[in-house]
Parts: sequence; C-alpha cells; structure tokens
Amino acid sequence: HTLPDPFIVIATQNPVEYEGTYPLPEAELDRFLFKAVVAYTKQPEEAAILRRHDKGRPLDLVETLDPLGPTDLRSSRDEIESVTVEDSVVDYIVRIVEETRRSGDLVLGASPRAGVHLLHAAKASAALDGRDFVTPDDVKSLVAPTLRHRVVLKAEAEIEGVDADAALRRVLARLDVPR
Repeated sequence: HTLPDPFIVIATQNPVEYEGTYPLPEAELDRFLFKAVVAYTKQPEEAAILRRHDKGRPLDLVETLDPLGPTDLRSSRDEIESVTVEDSVVDYIVRIVEETRRSGDLVLGASPRAGVHLLHAAKASAALDGRDFVTPDDVKSLVAPTLRHRVVLKAEAEIEGVDADAALRRVLARLDVPR
C-alpha cells in the first residue's frame, strides 16, 4: 500500500504504569522524531477546563487555525531543506550522539537515526525563527525532545533519580559548543 506524501503520524503514549500498557521496543521508539512531555495542568487551568466541559462546550475557546494542505507542507519542507548547517554544527551533533554512547548514565545511547532527526529538527527550528542557518542553540534546545525516548538509562542512574533529560543535560555539559 502506497502512503501519501506527506504522511504524518502523531501518537500518544500512556505511562507503562497503566495496566495493560507495555513499553515500546527501542527500534520503534527510534522512529519517532520527538517525545513531548506534557505535564499536568495547574489548578486554574484545570478549573477552566472543567467549566468549559460543564457548559457542554469544551472546544469553544480553542483557537482554530487554517489547516495546511499537502502543497503547503511540501513548500515548508523545501524551505527547511534550504537551511544551511555549518560543518562545526554537524560535528557538534555527531559529538552529542557519540557522547550519549559513552555516558555513564546510559546503557543505550542515541542511534545514527537520532543524529539525522536532530539535524532535521534544528533546521526546522531555524526556519521557524526566520533564519536560513542552524545555530548550536537550535541543536541544544532540541536535544531532550529528540533524544529522550531514544536513550536507555542504567538502573543505577534511575535509582539515583536521574531521568533521561538530566542524563542528556550532563552529556551537553561535557561538550564544547562551537562558536
């Protein structure tokens, strides 16, 4: 079966602590570009959600945007592909990925695919900021969402309360940032 171009999947993941859920294998997790962590809402926001539902109109106040069509998405993809990446920034991405493989906190570091996704995400970030070049800050800001689901913590790190984001911050702290 041929998939349309563009083909996009957005998925949710329940915590493995929920009955009947199981962790996805690393090979499947590695195919997702990002893992966004959505925290519980604060009390005022949760009260507002309840008030909207109590009135039977939970979506009335949600801002709607014009949907993008396939042509718009292809145009955006072309714009992102035209963003340039200096060799020093490519090297920085490679060093980040390699350092995850040497990290004392991780039993499994990031894959080559993770580096490719980090590069593409950084290019998209630059384009969204109106730039035609990637900065090291674009890369740094996307390390956690792009890599947190691709690395596996050592049991010792988990016992010490280290999560994937903390392990990735430690990785970044050990590396020089290109100028």
